[in-house]
Amino acid sequence: MRKTFFILSLWFATVAGVIGAENLALTDGTTVSGEIVKADENILILRLPGETYSATNISWLHLSQDALKSLADNLKTRAYVAPFIQHSSAPEIRTTPITRLTLPEHPSLFGGLAKSSVGLFILLALYAANLYAGYEVAVVRGRPIAVVMSLAAVLPVVGPIIFLAMPVKMEAPPEETAEAKAAGEPPPPEEIQIAEASWQKPEHPQAQPQVFARGKFTFNKRFIETKFADFIGGATGELAKNYTLEIATTQERFVIVRITQINTDAVVFDAVQRGTATVTLAEIQEIILNPKSA
Repeated sequence: MRKTFFILSLWFATVAGVIGAENLALTDGTTVSGEIVKADENILILRLPGETYSATNISWLHLSQDALKSLADNLKTRAYVAPFIQHSSAPEIRTTPITRLTLPEHPSLFGGLAKSSVGLFILLALYAANLYAGYEVAVVRGRPIAVVMSLAAVLPVVGPIIFLAMPVKMEAPPEETAEAKAAGEPPPPEEIQIAEASWQKPEHPQAQPQVFARGKFTFNKRFIETKFADFIGGATGELAKNYTLEIATTQERFVIVRITQINTDAVVFDAVQRGTATVTLAEIQEIILNPKSA
């Protein structure tokens, strides 16, 4: 009876050992079988058949993916093998489509500016600046303001550049022009010439003063040097003998003894009862030649 009980116990133990054994494939191609004794984050210990233990611990890294997946079903090892199992497919990345603006095939700078309120304002500001540039060019170059601004309105930028490239147009004094028309001769364009016949005496100059007003004439360095050359330096020319020079600004008048220096933006002179004075060309409103009394 005892012998029969021992045989049955041995058979049940053998069957239980076979059922609890794990067949695990390693990464080097070999296979190991045994019952799981212990498992942690790093190793797995198996009890091999014959009541012996494995000589070396089995690292999770040495187990194949199939072995790891089979151990994932075991409650003892599920938490340890999960980090070592490689998933066949990565999670799907979902992207949101972006609606992009369609660009024109042939973009144009001015066309793009005209389609927006800010661009339209910029174009209007540039056009107004172009008209103002035409006005300034007309004043500086002594050209008709209406003509220059009209051309600037039709040909923006190009119109003012055309007149800016032209030389300064100098106008003769009104009295001299009238005398030239009466004599049938064209008036001199650049300088004042006082004709003097043999029967005329220097003591009897023209009775009327000659007035050069801003707007009719452009007051710049060339104009002063051309029209009033006799007053520069010592004031000893024929014009200085017969006329006195007077400069009127927005605030006061100066009777000029002589012009000592002319710059691009100012004139330096000696004035009666004032001594040396400096006046910018922009301040000058009139330049008057007053005939000296006999």
